[in-house]
Amino acid sequence: MGSDTTTTVGNRAEQLAYRYLLQNGLALVARNFRCRGGEIDLIMLDSSCLVFVEVRFRAPNRFATAGITVDHHKQRKIIRTAAMFLTRHVRFSNHTMRFDVIAIDGLEDSGPDWIKDAFRPDSSTL
Repeated sequence: MGSDTTTTVGNRAEQLAYRYLLQNGLALVARNFRCRGGEIDLIMLDSSCLVFVEVRFRAPNRFATAGITVDHHKQRKIIRTAAMFLTRHVRFSNHTMRFDVIAIDGLEDSGPDWIKDAFRPDSSTL
């Protein structure tokens, strides 16, 4: 990866996660939804469940694995951004929702680690 920029590596990781989720039967709703509060990498449908997906990449020589880098602060930002998505796309407001993480530790190594229902909002988050 030597000369790749952070953006290039991030885009490759998101594309890998996107293809992985498609292969596992999910359908795309939106990519890189942005609002003032944050960004959600992928928003997918898993049957009738609306899935907000955070994609995390870490080089294989990093101390922390990608999966543990979605801390409470990042979770709150994702949850608030999901709430904003729902205010703009009301047709999804009656769907069951889930927050997943796709953790990728090195792009050439093993496949992504799909952490379904990685976290849930509590009443104080919104």
